[in-house]
Amino acid sequence: MSSENFKPSNFKGWEPAVNTTPLSQYASAKILAAHRDRLSSQTISGLFASDPRRAETYLISAAGLELDFSKNAIDQPLLKTLAAMAGEAGVAEKRTAMVAGEKINSSENRAVFHTALRDFTNSDPQVDGESIKPGIEDVLQKIRILTSNIHGGKWTGYSGKKIRHIINIGVGGSFLGIKAVLDGLQPWQRDDITTHYIANIDPTELHQVLTNIDAETALFIVASKSFSTLETKLNATAARSWMLEQGVPEQDIHRHFVAISSNISAATAFGIAKDNIFPMGDWVGGRYSLWSAIGLMIPLATSYAVFERLLKGAGAMDQHFLTAPFTENMPVVMALLGIWHQNWLGAESHAVIPYDSRLTTFPKHLQQMDMESNGKTVTRDGEAVHYHTGAVIWGDVGTNGQHAYHQLFHQGSRLVPIDFIVPLQSCNPIGAQHRWLVAHAFAQSQALMQGKNLEQARAELANKGLNESQLESLARQKVIPGNRPSNMLTMDRLTPENLGALVALYEHKVFVQGIIWNLNSFDQWGVELGKVLGNKIFDCLSEDAFSDVEDSSTNRLIKKFKLLND
Repeated sequence: MSSENFKPSNFKGWEPAVNTTPLSQYASAKILAAHRDRLSSQTISGLFASDPRRAETYLISAAGLELDFSKNAIDQPLLKTLAAMAGEAGVAEKRTAMVAGEKINSSENRAVFHTALRDFTNSDPQVDGESIKPGIEDVLQKIRILTSNIHGGKWTGYSGKKIRHIINIGVGGSFLGIKAVLDGLQPWQRDDITTHYIANIDPTELHQVLTNIDAETALFIVASKSFSTLETKLNATAARSWMLEQGVPEQDIHRHFVAISSNISAATAFGIAKDNIFPMGDWVGGRYSLWSAIGLMIPLATSYAVFERLLKGAGAMDQHFLTAPFTENMPVVMALLGIWHQNWLGAESHAVIPYDSRLTTFPKHLQQMDMESNGKTVTRDGEAVHYHTGAVIWGDVGTNGQHAYHQLFHQGSRLVPIDFIVPLQSCNPIGAQHRWLVAHAFAQSQALMQGKNLEQARAELANKGLNESQLESLARQKVIPGNRPSNMLTMDRLTPENLGALVALYEHKVFVQGIIWNLNSFDQWGVELGKVLGNKIFDCLSEDAFSDVEDSSTNRLIKKFKLLND
């Protein structure tokens, strides 16, 4: 290939779908296709060059967070058309229905009302015509009392020793959000309490926790909305048996177990003392439940005041989401950009890259929040979708990724939109390290946009003594296309309020995308199928006589397991 035909400045590393009109149920869809064609010759750098105030124009501040979305190949006509599509989809109406307690989870006939748990206004949230505020306040008071009793030594283990180890037994929404938040709240965690998690059904995880705690000072939180989750029940049963083996008297076991569930009878039948059960309404979805009693571990590991600050931060983001115009609404804009990149420009995944080690777990929480919510191929009306839904969400702490998968961001053939999350001040300032951390975050965003053209690559190599053929070959390899989109989410510091706002921001983003894709974002039937088949295969693994299941591969695997374990 001659250098004349090699034009990396025109290579974007992805090819948008053509001759299709995604989301064709909206009148805005054809206009968006025209915008895609119109902007195809534009670059993000070029948009900056033509608008000196671009950075100020594409900037939203809310609830302690600031979103700079100027490094996306968008302009005002496109943004307004995307907002019009949100209007056509009924985002405003569905948003109002959600905070009015209507049963927008149509397949399970449930309200979706986690916002009521962090509502510090004078509103009176109701479900089925009944106020749920007294119940919320009762649970908060119960959390407040337990937290005070644990921290003050009034609630002790059976031998009178203070509680030192708190173990959360829960999976999915009863684990991921809690751990992500507590990791983020590390500076506020108490020195006299150690937290542990048992989520995986793998016995190794259970063993590792039990060998690192003292039965006399352990408090187990059994977190399960339905109290029927297999992993949680098995782990809780094993933990209870272990405590008895360690010498905890049967009549005192209640001093070491509490439960959070909407199924009070099941929790009581399991053996949890009724006074030790923290109820939750069925209007709280599992992956949105950290704001409820499911988040009990958060105040126990920090303080009730910190938990309340977290709730207030989320509540502030709720108010912004409910009141800001679409083009100035942080969750709505992030949702629309995600749909634009996925449905019109062909992106298949979305990376979330925090530049703070305390947010390492945050992308994992977002994976469940987003992929379990919007990983659907059937609409709310039961019709097959004709467009992609639910991007693959992934990511990790920033500087580690720079030495691993960021290569694909810069020179790979796939379009991967990115959210960079950067606290501007560190809770642990040491020398110039935080300044270097932030410099790298900003540089990644800039490099993705600017790239490096062939002439720049040649100039870098000109004085290295290479012959013309070597120089030309290496220069092409060093070309970085640029024009890769990213958002920059910043905050002054990672405080409880800002962390609450950050989690709520992504909850609302997922909600808006689900509305536009016409999905029920609040059920998860794909997860349920695996549970049903797992029960059947467990019986096959446990039975003396072998009975075939549906496919030869699974049959062979069952036989191999039984050969090694029977």
